[in-house]
Formats: sequence, C-alpha cells, structure tokens
Amino acid sequence: MRSLRRALTAATAVTLMALSVTACSDDGTTVRFGYISDYNGASLLAIADKQGLWEKQGLTPEIKVFTNGPLQIQALGAGDLDFGYIGPGAMWLPASGKAKVVAINTLAFADRVIGRPGVTSMQALKGKKVGVPEGTSGDMVLNLALKKAGMTTSDIQKVPMDPATVVSAFSAGQIDGAGIWYPLIDTIKQKVPGLVEIASTKEFPDSSFPTAFVSGPKTDQELTSKVIKVLQEANDWRAAHPEESVTEAATLLKLDPAKVKADAANVQTMTTADLVAKTKDGTVAKWLNSLGDFFVSTGQLKSRPDPATYYTGDLYEKAFAK
Repeated sequence: MRSLRRALTAATAVTLMALSVTACSDDGTTVRFGYISDYNGASLLAIADKQGLWEKQGLTPEIKVFTNGPLQIQALGAGDLDFGYIGPGAMWLPASGKAKVVAINTLAFADRVIGRPGVTSMQALKGKKVGVPEGTSGDMVLNLALKKAGMTTSDIQKVPMDPATVVSAFSAGQIDGAGIWYPLIDTIKQKVPGLVEIASTKEFPDSSFPTAFVSGPKTDQELTSKVIKVLQEANDWRAAHPEESVTEAATLLKLDPAKVKADAANVQTMTTADLVAKTKDGTVAKWLNSLGDFFVSTGQLKSRPDPATYYTGDLYEKAFAK
C-alpha cells in the first residue's frame, strides 16, 4: 500500500534520539522501547523509571523517541525495537499482522482537523492543500471528518508529510489545513494564533480511540509479561497521581508542565483493574473492532480481523493476577 510505504520510508529521514532512562546493569535485560513525545506516549515510561519499576522486573530500558506509530512498527519489524507506543490511527498495522498489542494505554481525544484563519468548515477545504501524517490518528480524524461532511479525499489536495513538516508547513502558510494532534497544535497556535479547529475526535461518540503499547508480531511471552507488569504498575500510579504524572512526563519530554497538562486533558486514563475487566467483558475487543471497521472503510484493511489475533489480552490478564 502506497500510503504505508510513504509513512515508513520516512524512517530514513528520522533521527532516533536515544535516551537512557536508567544506568545499564550487568544483570538486567535491556528493553528497547519506542515512544512519541506526548503525555500518552511518555507518561508511563517516565513513571516506571522514577518508581523503579523496571528494576523490579530485572529490566533495563533504553528508550527512543519517534514522530509517529508506523515508524515504530517498522522498527519493530526490523528488529531495532522490542516494544513501542502507537495511537489509534496506527492500529491498522497490528490488525494487519505487523505487530501485537500487548497493553491498552488510554482513550485519546487529541486529534483535530485544523484550518488557517477563515477556513471554518470541511467544505471550505475543498480543493485546498491539507497536510497529514499518513497512517496516523491525524489521518484518521481527517477521514472521519471528510465522511461526516459527505466528502472524500478526492475533494481535497491531501499532502502526506511527517508531523514536524505539518507544523512548519502550516505555520508558513504552505498548506490550508491539516490532520494533526495536540500538543503539536499548541506549537502551531504560537505561530498561527487564529487557526480554526474544524473537527475533533470528540465529535464521534460512537467511536473509540484507544492508544496502546505494541511488540513485534512474534512475542517473547516471558519478556512481554514482565514489560506488561511494568506498564500496569506505572498505569496505576498514574491513575492515582494525575498531577504528579504530568510532572514526570514533562521532565522526560523537557516541556513546560502546563503544556503537558493541557495535552493530558485530551486523555482518558483507566486503572489496570478496569482495563482487565474491559478485556474480559469484550469492551476492548469492541473498541478494536470499531477501529477495524473504520480501517476497512478507508481501504487500509481488506477485512476486519478478530482482535484476539493481535491483542495479547491473555498475557495482560495473567500479568495482573500475579
């Protein structure tokens, strides 16, 4: 699929910023973990480091920042990562067999279609240039908004570009609209204060937008179970300490805590017990099936697979029971 190739070929232009979260130990298993520079992608990794959760499982993390989920899944497939983080817009890649979802993280509502000052509707974007990182949640909200407006991608000039290029192109007036997410939208607002939020994932209450942590398509069950346990304990600390979790994420991201707090406002967190219950009662499968149907409608999937083929819910449940 050309959109996948475009999204993943961009990896050659991405510089991976390796950050050692803890000092390497001789007896710890190194885990290479990818993330995105936002609250969803960074908070659990920051908490796990601060609370010593990796060491409890005999693991030493080596984390790398990426601009989007598809690039991490490419790195997983190439053997350059062990685990990564994706938003809902990249969930079609695990669904197509390119990765496994090992843990659901949050429900996210950070994605928007934005327009330049005066561009106040999807109809106003007809024939205009709209930048979007393909295969991401920005692409997803754009497709949802077009469908709601009775439009298709043929009604706009869709311009595939990486997230950083969306920010610079929109700020420079080179594109009229974009499918993109917070906190990048805050960055754009500093340069284009009159930008218009035309559409939001919050406008689609019948759809769910889970973020997740992923591994390669072939999982090492013992290692995966240890990593899941780290994520579960960090998740519960985050749920119990929302303000402190913002501070920890901001420290890792080297961002103003106020910006991270604004980003976190677009996130619904859940306790691990809640996520286990939602795995058992089929709620998580319902979320994934909803996304699967969407990706079939966009042509990113030929058919909707059973979530059990790519979500390791059994490992998630067992890790919680330990």
